[in-house]
Amino acid sequence: MAGLVNNLLILFLVFQNICSGFRSPLSVFKRYKDTTRSLSSECLGSNRPVISLGLSDFALDIRMPGVTPKQSDTYLCMSVPLPVDDEAYVVDFKPHASMDTVHHMLLFGCNEPSSTESYWDCDEGTCKDKSNILYAWARNAPPTRLPKGVGFRVGGETGGRFFVLQVHYGDISAFRDKHKDCSGVTLHLTHQKQPLIAGMYLMMSVNTVIPPGEKAVDADIACHYKRFPMHLFAYRVHTHRLGKVVSGYRVRNGQWTLIGRQSPQLPQAFYPVEHPVDVSYDDILAARCVFSGEGRTTETHIGGTANDEMCNFYIMYYMEAKHAVSYMTCTQNANPEMFRNIPQEANIPIPVNSDMLKMTHGHHEEMKDTDKSSLLQQAKKEEEEILDQDFHMEEAVEWPGLDLKLGQVSGLALDPENNLVIFHRGDHVWDENSFDSKFVYQQRGLGPIEQNTILVLNPSNAKLLHALGNSLFYLPHGLSIDKNGNYWVTDVALHQVFKLGAGDKEPLLILGVALQPGSDKNHFCQPTDVAVDPITGSVYVSDGYCNSRIIQFSPNGLYVMQWGEETSSGKARPGQFHIPHSLALIPDFRQLCVADRENGRIQCFRLETGEFIREIKHKSFGRELFAVSYVPGGLLFAVNGKPYPGQAEPVQGFAMNFSTGEIIDTFIPLRKSFEMPHDVVASADKTVFVGDVHARAVWKFASTEKMEHRSVKKAGIEVQEIKESETVVEARLKNNPESTDPLKKQEKQHLVQQTSTGVSFVLVTTLLVIPVVVLLAILVFIRWRKTTVYGADGEHKLDSSSGRILGRLRGKGGGGLNLGNFFASHKGYSRKGFDRLSTEGSDQEKDEDDGTDSEEECSAPPPPPAPSSS
Repeated sequence: MAGLVNNLLILFLVFQNICSGFRSPLSVFKRYKDTTRSLSSECLGSNRPVISLGLSDFALDIRMPGVTPKQSDTYLCMSVPLPVDDEAYVVDFKPHASMDTVHHMLLFGCNEPSSTESYWDCDEGTCKDKSNILYAWARNAPPTRLPKGVGFRVGGETGGRFFVLQVHYGDISAFRDKHKDCSGVTLHLTHQKQPLIAGMYLMMSVNTVIPPGEKAVDADIACHYKRFPMHLFAYRVHTHRLGKVVSGYRVRNGQWTLIGRQSPQLPQAFYPVEHPVDVSYDDILAARCVFSGEGRTTETHIGGTANDEMCNFYIMYYMEAKHAVSYMTCTQNANPEMFRNIPQEANIPIPVNSDMLKMTHGHHEEMKDTDKSSLLQQAKKEEEEILDQDFHMEEAVEWPGLDLKLGQVSGLALDPENNLVIFHRGDHVWDENSFDSKFVYQQRGLGPIEQNTILVLNPSNAKLLHALGNSLFYLPHGLSIDKNGNYWVTDVALHQVFKLGAGDKEPLLILGVALQPGSDKNHFCQPTDVAVDPITGSVYVSDGYCNSRIIQFSPNGLYVMQWGEETSSGKARPGQFHIPHSLALIPDFRQLCVADRENGRIQCFRLETGEFIREIKHKSFGRELFAVSYVPGGLLFAVNGKPYPGQAEPVQGFAMNFSTGEIIDTFIPLRKSFEMPHDVVASADKTVFVGDVHARAVWKFASTEKMEHRSVKKAGIEVQEIKESETVVEARLKNNPESTDPLKKQEKQHLVQQTSTGVSFVLVTTLLVIPVVVLLAILVFIRWRKTTVYGADGEHKLDSSSGRILGRLRGKGGGGLNLGNFFASHKGYSRKGFDRLSTEGSDQEKDEDDGTDSEEECSAPPPPPAPSSS
């Protein structure tokens, strides 16, 4: 009998092990555990980066591997692979950091980190492909928890395979003892499908200027909403020290509905929307930041340093899963006139007592005002990283401008009214007979171009609005328009730069000596482009085909400085050029970016000093990159050259995240084909125009939103309570999205939730019951056999033994698993729905985009023949 009982015990243990194989998510983590990093002995973090929380839930620990930053404002990155292949949802974030050592943290998702090292300098980038921000932390934010039924989707076919943690170490005085830091975050993930997908809508101003001493300065942002309905449940405001109040509204049929209003000098948490607001197609989202320049002695601009400012209004929302978009942005003011009707409350500062200010800002004193160059030593790393450019560029095939009769199109620009301006060569062409070996123009006998070379068009219908520039130019090339509407153009035959008023027939300013190439302060040699600083009025000229330099002039044309040199043999070094062909001035970052044509790259420099900052180069550019254009808010557009024989890279347009340089999208025309796209210009609404010097055509491209089957992988989620006051805010989750048929919508949502939970319940029940049923069947069979052979006495003995075994089985299964216990056991964690979240304003760093595939880069081609001229 004892042997029988032992056999039954062994049988039970076998079935228990089988069940454990199904129950524990750790069974699929073997490949991850093999590559687990070892933390520094000085770190107190867990040595178990993956922790099972039950049948469908698990926790993932992501930590810096024991680092010691060497200087302030250091950004360090590290990566961790997603330990599962299938889709999962992040529902909790538990940070492990202190604001005494860490300024803020960002967590990204992508498929290929920028490095395979245990950690690296984030200046190398976060990811090689598209990266999606998933989480941000600052100012001792406690754990973040979302409302029930809401999660951020990761993994699967659309999500990234890696998490990349970026930590910004601001003031490193805390590291005087050389200790090692293991800051990071623990994620709580679940495989259970969430019926509602969360996301974030970021509204931010990118061009606000706050004059010194000004008592009240408004920064207004407004965009039309063009998506499926979303439902707002939390908001967060952010400025630096000068912000007094930030307010956000939904505007529908002229009616302003408050989303949220708060002082940015209070703890910058996510607060619940008091009366949840829905946003429908064609509503307007509007926000205002009120600043004061009192106490400042110089202008304050939007930027990433302590003495710069920011104007951000974050909105947390949820959408139905099938229409979910994880991230959206608004960086423009689509209707300035509407702000005349903004509620008066938006202009009234919220008083903050001094104790609260100390609690919010800590013990660090604000830096004193210094000169502009010192304020801009750190590029604005913050807002651009979170810009997920969720769009795809396609040709606007209905635009009639492609049929215009033009000469060689050399330059494009947009005037202050957003009209398209074309600079073309009329009946003149640049060919092998145009110049001699000393770059002197050989076709002066033709005289200047008799046609109007500057055409102003309506960007919507290509209707000609204005024309000028006849009998002035020989071979037009670059075109730029300053904030006052003046045209700045270059002529490679004349070797000159011209400033023209929109209504003037004669130039307002001429730089260079007509028809005389040179390389001194007073001469150019085939200058290619011009850029004008909207803040200082400084003029930058790229010079050019036979010089390799950038020259800075004062607003009235006086020489200031120059930088650059000819590319030496071998790999081109920073600051070397082989035809600096196009300029893009980035006022947000105080940078000037140059399309270094024959080196196939973009180089960016500091405006005030000409100091090299970085290079943007992709194999998909090919050997030539012709033009570059910047859109305020973080987008960079470019066009490359036609491939040489044997090259694989096609001629195409590129959309890039400026902060990271990563390619978001590529585009080509549907009508005709690119031959030699020579210039590109883009507007704030992501409308792009490309001019082709050989095709003699201008294409219009527009951003086409991907409403279905988009990659839903990203969210900047930070939810927390105000720790000092122990206040807990519960989100009011609106479970019945508005529709034309509320009853059907409610039934549909209930069905989605019921299906999800039903499948999970059936699966769990089945896996637990099967071994019990099998065991009971065996026991019944043995009992029947014993009754037949041994009679009642044998039955009694067996029943006693089986009772003990089944009692143990019930003991194993009766406790149940509380999936929230992992986080609930940690101090400071709140379980009341939606916890407030605090993040420092500079909570967007080095990266970028969602919904489109990055350009696949081919292997490098063999060296090409000599470059063509145009």
